[in-house]
Amino acid sequence: MKPSPAVVRILGIDPGSRITGYGIIDIQGNRHAHVASGVLKVTGDDVASRLGCVFEGIRALAAEWSPAEAAIERVFVSRNADSALKLGQARGAAICGLADLGCPVAEYAAREIKQAVVGHGNADKRQVQHMVQVILNLARPPVADAADALAVAICHAHVRQTRMRLVPAGVGRRP
Repeated sequence: MKPSPAVVRILGIDPGSRITGYGIIDIQGNRHAHVASGVLKVTGDDVASRLGCVFEGIRALAAEWSPAEAAIERVFVSRNADSALKLGQARGAAICGLADLGCPVAEYAAREIKQAVVGHGNADKRQVQHMVQVILNLARPPVADAADALAVAICHAHVRQTRMRLVPAGVGRRP
């Protein structure tokens, strides 16, 4: 009889320069359980203080909930380079908050996250919220930024499970 897999806690982050979403799940085998989620309202009058707010907020969450791993959404540059730069800075502050505590961080594109959670990369926010609610068996859909962060954590859980299956089979091993 196989031993039951250990519980692994994952922190998902949807970075933002004004609102940063977070979602914490526990996974055990194929099971996903909601632990906590919400948003950090980023405050400050200048860029440095807002980035410090993201850094400290994520660092405090990681210290409180002790995730084994974290995942964050990659920056997507569409039309506004200035917005992408601000998002990238917030993302960097969040990653530094995790690195400060030694937590490994994986990165995923928005399309990868939507594909893993909804089944197609062009899903809208409502679809992501609905599927996060279904996957985590929540009474109601989480707010958009928290749902996005939970989706990041779920995506990482799926990728992690796939890697765990491939390694024992010898796939991806180097001679």
